[in-house]
Amino acid sequence: MKNKPEQFYQIHDHTPQQPEDEGKSYGIEHYVQQLHETANKLLADHANRGDIKMLSVALRELRYCFKVFANYRERPQVTVFGSARLPQDDPSCQQAVEFSRRIAEAGFMVITGGGNGIMEAGHHGAGRENSIGLNILLPFEQHANAVIRDDPKLMHLRYFFTRKLLFVKECDAVALFPGGFGTLDEAFEVLTLVQTGKSHLFPIVMIDAPGSDYWRHFLRFTKDVLLTRKLISEEDLHMFKVTDSVEDAVAEIVNFYRVYHSMRYVKGDLVVRLRRVISDATLTTIRTEFKNIIKSGTFEVTNALPEEHEETQLAQLPRLKFRFDRHSLGRLRQLIDVVNKD
Repeated sequence: MKNKPEQFYQIHDHTPQQPEDEGKSYGIEHYVQQLHETANKLLADHANRGDIKMLSVALRELRYCFKVFANYRERPQVTVFGSARLPQDDPSCQQAVEFSRRIAEAGFMVITGGGNGIMEAGHHGAGRENSIGLNILLPFEQHANAVIRDDPKLMHLRYFFTRKLLFVKECDAVALFPGGFGTLDEAFEVLTLVQTGKSHLFPIVMIDAPGSDYWRHFLRFTKDVLLTRKLISEEDLHMFKVTDSVEDAVAEIVNFYRVYHSMRYVKGDLVVRLRRVISDATLTTIRTEFKNIIKSGTFEVTNALPEEHEETQLAQLPRLKFRFDRHSLGRLRQLIDVVNKD
């Protein structure tokens, strides 16, 4: 995967545009002014000290973290989740080391919570130069692991919600290893964000050690309970992959960006940026097999739209444009898989 230009990262900077925002292009000054106005309204609202303090801390933490991450936006990144309690000789930690080593060799950086267990294993595999840490400040002290400790890429956050935002906002993929409540919380959150379109699409892999069945139990529950009771759809199962193979996990992430590049909404149309033009045969397949996910019209191959003028480094990329129903995210993921097989 090629290093992404700064404009590619724009898909990470916001959730898909709402209808009232489409076609509008505001400068940074506009949004900074909105921040000033919102802060002033807190005084007019007579907000209590605790609420204002929470907002102040969250904003300061996010501003600093954005500054740190901005130095590495040319590099794709994978967020690795998993238990802090597992020893380094546990098979899952050894699997995390190997996965992170292989994904770093493919050009990715590895983001973890910066602690022990799977987090430390992820950083060991990737190496200090390819590691980023988002440590959480807890009532009981959580030490950063030896790999990332004292590194300028290690950030400390007071709130889980700011930390969780950064885990997803800054990543190009998520890799989940066995863990407790926190890991399952993170797994369900990333699935929910992708399923509802509140996040950019990215590959999600759940990785067991060979012979282990942690994520197999998760997959069984998902199918036997959630799917059987129609609490999710069949297509939702395509948003994640369960495997005990490091090779398959790395391939799932790298191949996701083989042809697909990024996406954004423009005046109600979903514009999928591609690394190269897809074949006529693939376009025909898409028009035939995915016509049920568009509200009107058809799938069109096009060049950059006038509304994308600010993304100059993406101007040369071909586009696939269509009026997406904004609901069938599992099917959209399947469409991207078809594009990447071209």
